[in-house]
Amino acid sequence: MTHLKPEIQNQVNTWLTPTFDESTQNEIKELLTNNPKELEESFYKNLEFGTGGMRGVMGVGTNRINKYTLGKNTQGLSNYLKTQFPGEDLKVVIAYDCRNNSNTLAKVVADVFSANGIQVYLFEDLRTTPELSFSVKYLNCHCGIVLTASHNPPEYNGYKVYWQDGGQLVPPQDGEIISEINKLDYAEIKFEANNNLIEYIGEKVDNAFIDASVKNANFTSNEAKDNLTIVFTSLHGTSITTIPETLKRAGYKNVHIVEEQATPNGNFPTVKSPNPEEPAALKMALDLAEKVKADIVIGTDPDSDRLGVAVRNLEGELTLLNGNQTMVVMTEFLLNKAKNNGLQGNEFIGSTIVSTPMMEVLANDYGVEYKEGLTGFKWIAKMIKDFPNQDFIGGGEESFGFMVGDFVRDKDAVTSTLLACEIATKAKTEGISFYEKLLQLYVTQGFYKERLVSITKKGIEGAQEIKQMMVDARENPKSEINGSKVVTLEDYKIAIAKNLIQNTESPINVPKSNVLIYYTQDGSKIALRPSGTEPKIKFYISVNTKLDNVADFKQTEQELETKIDAILKDMQLN
Repeated sequence: MTHLKPEIQNQVNTWLTPTFDESTQNEIKELLTNNPKELEESFYKNLEFGTGGMRGVMGVGTNRINKYTLGKNTQGLSNYLKTQFPGEDLKVVIAYDCRNNSNTLAKVVADVFSANGIQVYLFEDLRTTPELSFSVKYLNCHCGIVLTASHNPPEYNGYKVYWQDGGQLVPPQDGEIISEINKLDYAEIKFEANNNLIEYIGEKVDNAFIDASVKNANFTSNEAKDNLTIVFTSLHGTSITTIPETLKRAGYKNVHIVEEQATPNGNFPTVKSPNPEEPAALKMALDLAEKVKADIVIGTDPDSDRLGVAVRNLEGELTLLNGNQTMVVMTEFLLNKAKNNGLQGNEFIGSTIVSTPMMEVLANDYGVEYKEGLTGFKWIAKMIKDFPNQDFIGGGEESFGFMVGDFVRDKDAVTSTLLACEIATKAKTEGISFYEKLLQLYVTQGFYKERLVSITKKGIEGAQEIKQMMVDARENPKSEINGSKVVTLEDYKIAIAKNLIQNTESPINVPKSNVLIYYTQDGSKIALRPSGTEPKIKFYISVNTKLDNVADFKQTEQELETKIDAILKDMQLN
């Protein structure tokens, strides 16, 4: 006989009542008999909102993505919208990606909103996350939802909530909505749709979004574009609905699509992981690029908010850039454009606390303001919302995401793909490459090298281990890393920065978060942070030095790689 903890047993008993459909009850009974550990994982907690909304494994239970957990979210959100906008005709827009069950779950969400008297615009088929962000403002909606689990494995799905400005929820609203959801009983969810309030949308919004992307990231002549050869893969995701057409409207003709990965498929059959951060995901694209002698390779994740970029290095070999490298090249290009158009003095760029310090260096060089937020693009969107009199040029974070201007308020791989191609085109007309643009930046701004180390810890025990690792790091902070003294320790959980040399403390003016960052005397930066969307703890390492000329790049890069290896060894991470 299986013995579950009383609180888990109570949850299970609730889900075995007539409030829940027969197939849900049967699945629970099956787990009770044959897989009690899985049952415990499914019910031991409620799914939580993290850095990218709510993400989880699909299945029955309070800790899983299913019609009841999403229904409860939507009912709570409906109640909250009514308190925030009393007397208004409420409108929401819903999109979904290529994941298994995304279309049926999106319809459940639409049904619940409509049952609560809220007008719903539901995309007729899968669409990208940036288009959803754009459509919230374009359709003048009060909020938007996208069903996606970004680049997580196939068994995951998720639920992201966007507010009127097109940005994701941030405090205190997220907490207020969660509290509204937690007040609810599952029996209070209104599942009976009012189909008169559900309107299917598609082509009109697509055209507006693509036109806006082209307007914001199209800078070179069509003649110059004829010389650029592009390979693109959607990795079985949603970007196939938008990126080829965006490139075409911008004037690109030499676009080669990886056909084996062009059909949307939630099982991602040709890749181990649909994550453009991982070189293996882009193997088919890189192989095609060699065949067609491409200048640039771009791959996007399932919901098309992240992009991986590969370009040819000094030896002519295709090299996958990391998110920080792509971000600094894109940011500098946009800063240069803004400068040529005449800076007004109210511009800013944005990034996050775990991204490269080179972003601030660039901002200072161009005389624009640099704003830094917590991990996640919702914080960059919040900067734009909080400073309406300032102009956002662009910005991103290390996790392969970038945002061009403010017409989309989240990572936007559609517009960023076009921007990457524009940079490659302009470089080619100058007789250099995208890669050489990066190396020139290292010479003028300093050579910053980053590496991310992720440690996966799954399940209940894994979550506990990650928690303990952060506790240990706080209780026994390092005073020296790889022979260099720690100058500053920033603890975002208590929002305090400690100067260990002067023995002083100062407040950190961002919301509290479970992050620790070390800054050492030799300019290294080491950040520790549990992932908000995956069962991982992440270590972000950044080192830097001077690069006198491009010819010294390889040797200097090796020195920085060796330094990162030594830091990881010192922290017992390799």
